[in-house]
Amino acid sequence: MKNLFALSLATCLLAALAPLTQAAPPAATFADEPEAVAFARDLEQRHGFNADTLLSQFAQTSPNAKVLQLIKPPTSPVQRSWERYRPRFLNDRRIDGGVRFWQENEGQLIKASALYGVPPEIIVAIIGVETEYGRNTGGFRVLEALATLAFKYPPRAEFFRTELEQFLLLARENGFDPLAVKGSFAGAIGIPQFMPGSQRRYAVDFDGDERVDLAHSVDDAIGSVGRFLEQHGWQAGQPIAVAAATNGTPDPSLIEAGIRPSLKMADLAAKGVFAKADPQATVALIDLVSPGKETEYWLGFDNFYVITRYNRSSFYAMSVFQLGEEIRGRLCEQLPATAANRERYCRA
Repeated sequence: MKNLFALSLATCLLAALAPLTQAAPPAATFADEPEAVAFARDLEQRHGFNADTLLSQFAQTSPNAKVLQLIKPPTSPVQRSWERYRPRFLNDRRIDGGVRFWQENEGQLIKASALYGVPPEIIVAIIGVETEYGRNTGGFRVLEALATLAFKYPPRAEFFRTELEQFLLLARENGFDPLAVKGSFAGAIGIPQFMPGSQRRYAVDFDGDERVDLAHSVDDAIGSVGRFLEQHGWQAGQPIAVAAATNGTPDPSLIEAGIRPSLKMADLAAKGVFAKADPQATVALIDLVSPGKETEYWLGFDNFYVITRYNRSSFYAMSVFQLGEEIRGRLCEQLPATAANRERYCRA
């Protein structure tokens, strides 16, 4: 009787513990998504991929909640503030890091500048703003991030499906495992944070090893940034931006004209906006606003607009421009005052 009672008690305990010890059901993967399956079959037809291979990779990839959280706009509008934005990139750490990066890679920066017409400080500053010279390239699996946005974020699904397609083509062309690549939550890759489509269109093998590697090759990153800007219309030797003075608050229509240069300097002067620039130049009026502060006004030339093709924000482009100027200025201060150094680093 005692043994029977013990056996009964043990049976009850096992039954009670069973729900706790059973393994949790596996998380759904993209191999279970009808849209992902259709996508894989489509790539098989159009690009000659093996759909089963793609689906086996999707089977190792699940929707990433953090990616969806980061991509969504804030629930309440965030006031633009140049005062808050600027110090994120214009600080001693990034300036000093830029000085070191320039000195360590001067030969390739000179080469890229000669080929593409883009000043070294702009290439350095973009890499500094994007990843702090390669220190922060992102910790998200790119395949997972792009699949999440392609199949779970309807507002921009078409764009991210295109980028997912470009990423898989990029992996095949360069012989790397798409499951192993890490980048930003939006799928940007490597030292200069190129989206896969941009990498396939604009990236270059700048170190001569017959492959493009933006994740590990600083040389490839330098050349690719230069070529990206050149392909988007960079004008060698032309100005980027100049500070403007105003008689009171400018006519709102001047700001509403947009970031692409369309305003003549002479017309701006007639409307109370002044700067040291050719009266016949075509510019955009840039407002760097900060709540509770006086707005800072600048005039952006075509090259300023080209920087915004990297990131479509006037704050971003101004940060790149000003960081580049600070890095160049610090090199001018620190290096021996030889004629060569003055010509290379110092503004007249």
